[in-house]
Amino acid sequence: MGLRFCTHGNLIVLVIEDVEERTEWKKTEKQKLKKTFKKQTKAATEIQAWWRGTLVRRTLLHAALRACIIQRWWRLTLDSLLQKKRRQALVTYANTVRAVVKIQSLVRMWRIHWRYRQVLNAIYVIQCHWQCHNCHTCALLRGHCVVTATHLQFHIEIINP
Repeated sequence: MGLRFCTHGNLIVLVIEDVEERTEWKKTEKQKLKKTFKKQTKAATEIQAWWRGTLVRRTLLHAALRACIIQRWWRLTLDSLLQKKRRQALVTYANTVRAVVKIQSLVRMWRIHWRYRQVLNAIYVIQCHWQCHNCHTCALLRGHCVVTATHLQFHIEIINP
């Protein structure tokens, strides 16, 4: 049993308590405090876990977005490089075709010029022989020439009046 005095101004209050009851009450209070402390600790742990998870998810989301931006930029860069290569290949092909056509044109022109020179030389030979002939006033020459891709044809007629 315990005796305790409390003063409130001029009033003295005498409190008589049972020590066992008081220790029992302290034990229950301690248990209640432990339970509330455990509940608060558990609640605080859950809040911290939620917050850390939120931070981790946010960090991962930012990392994923950055990776997506980098990938998009890289794909655009690769696409522009591919377009440049295609354009360069097309220009090279066009230049090659233009050069081939030009060479073919020059070769064809040279071949036609060569055939034309052959015809002129043949005509000069015939004229020279005809002029040296005794009776050049006795006959007339009528000629016709056909130039094809593979050969040269002459048709010459001597007409006596």
